[in-house]
Amino acid sequence: MQNLEVISLNLWQILISLANLIIIFIILKKLMYGPVRDVLAKRQAILDGKYREADEAKRSAEESRALWQEKLEGAKDEAERMIKDAASTAERRGDKIIADAKERADGIIRRAESEAELEKKKAAEGVKREIVDVSAALAEKMLEREIRKEDHRALIDSFISEIGDVK
Repeated sequence: MQNLEVISLNLWQILISLANLIIIFIILKKLMYGPVRDVLAKRQAILDGKYREADEAKRSAEESRALWQEKLEGAKDEAERMIKDAASTAERRGDKIIADAKERADGIIRRAESEAELEKKKAAEGVKREIVDVSAALAEKMLEREIRKEDHRALIDSFISEIGDVK
């Protein structure tokens, strides 16, 4: 019957074990539950702080991105304005250069025309002088001789041939 003792239940021992368990539970609750709960609360506070910081950083990054986007748009507008200004300035300079070139060309043409007119007048005066010289020579020859009809014709023919040779 020794086997029955192993299986048998000792009520006092169960009650003592239960009392020990309750006492250990109360001691652990008093000693451990509060500090563990405080550690968990601190960790939760740290995590909440990190989440708030992350949200704040995200919001700040979004604001910075929006600000930079505005600045980028402003820079693009400024660049377009500068390009338009440069193009208009270049066009004005080009027009001025063309106008100056036309003015110079007109001056050169006027000078060339006046020089050509002067040369034409000089040539006409030269022709007149030659005609006067030839007329004087003809008159001199006519006065040296007695003029007959045949001599007169010969004189005119020689005069005309001399004028043809001079030109």
